[in-house]
Amino acid sequence: MSEFKALLVSETEGQYQSEVVNRKIDDLPPGEVLIRVRYSSLNYKDALSASGNKGVTRNFPHTPGIDAAGVVEASSVGDFTAGDEVIVTGYDLGMNTSGGFGQYIRVPADWVLRRPQGLSLRDSMVLGTAGLTAALCIDKLEHAGLAPGQGPVLVTGATGGVGSIAVAMLSTKGYEVAASTGKALQADFLRKLGANQIVDRSTLESGKDKVLLKDQWAGAVDTVGGDILFNVVKSLRYGASVACCGMTAGGQFNASVFPFILRNVNLLGIDSVEQPLVVKASMWDLLSVQWKTDLHNLEREISLDQLPAEIDKILAGKMVGRIVVNLG
Repeated sequence: MSEFKALLVSETEGQYQSEVVNRKIDDLPPGEVLIRVRYSSLNYKDALSASGNKGVTRNFPHTPGIDAAGVVEASSVGDFTAGDEVIVTGYDLGMNTSGGFGQYIRVPADWVLRRPQGLSLRDSMVLGTAGLTAALCIDKLEHAGLAPGQGPVLVTGATGGVGSIAVAMLSTKGYEVAASTGKALQADFLRKLGANQIVDRSTLESGKDKVLLKDQWAGAVDTVGGDILFNVVKSLRYGASVACCGMTAGGQFNASVFPFILRNVNLLGIDSVEQPLVVKASMWDLLSVQWKTDLHNLEREISLDQLPAEIDKILAGKMVGRIVVNLG
C-alpha cells in the first residue's frame, strides 16, 4: 500500500482545520521502523496539536497522535521484523513527527516497544500515554513511601484520561481514593471506577491565600496544576507526597515554603514523554501484569472519521475517560 488514511491538520491564515485525507507513505519522515497502526488514543496534547498550539506542534500540515499500537510493516534494524506487534508513546510522535492518527507511522527504532504480553494492541491504547503517566505517578508515590491503609489518596481531574485511570488503578491496588472533579454529573462514573469519595473541584480552589490547609491526604495524583496543585500540597499529611503531571488549570501557582518545611511534604514531577525506553518498558510490564486494571467502564471506541468532533469535545472540557481510535 502506497497510500493510507490520516487525520491532517492544516493552517490557513491562522485558522486550523482537521480532515481525514489520503497520504503517501513516502511523505512520512525517515526512521528505521515502518508501522501499520491499528489503534491510537485521544489525549489532551493531541487536541492542542490539532488546534494549532505551537508549544506542541510547530509546523503544519501535521498528523497528531502521541500514541500508536500496531504491526511492523518493515524494519531496517534487527531488533524488529515484519509482523511484530509494537507500541509507541511519547518522544516526538504526534508532536512534530507524523503521529498515530494515521494508518502508518515511521519512527526511530529506539521509540518502539514490543507489545506487552499481558495486553492486546487495543488494551494498550485504552491505557496509552494516560495509563503510562498514571503508572509513573503511582510508582513514584510508592517509592516516596505511600502504601495502602495510610489514608485517602486524592486524584484531581479525575474524569480525564490520566485521572480516571489513576482512580481505577489505585482502587485496584487497595487504596482509599478521593476523586476530585468539576463535573458533578460524573460522580457515579467515578464510583464505578472505585472512588470512595467525590470532592468537588471548588473545594480545592478555596484557601489560595492561606499558607497551610487542613492536612487530609496521604498522597495525591494531580493532573491539573495551577493553584489547585498548591492547595493540594498545603493539604497533604505530614511526610506525604503529590505527583504532578498536568497543567490544565495553569502552569503557575502562588507558593510558599511552609508546607515543605513544616509538614515535610514532597512535590514530585512526572514526565512520560522523554522517559528512557527501559523505564517505559518496566512500567508497561507492571501495567500488563501486576497492576493490570479493568478499564471497561472508562473507555469508548471511535473511528478516524469521528476524531474531529471528539477533539472539539476534549478542548471544551467535555470528554470523560478514554477514547480509543480504531484505524481499521
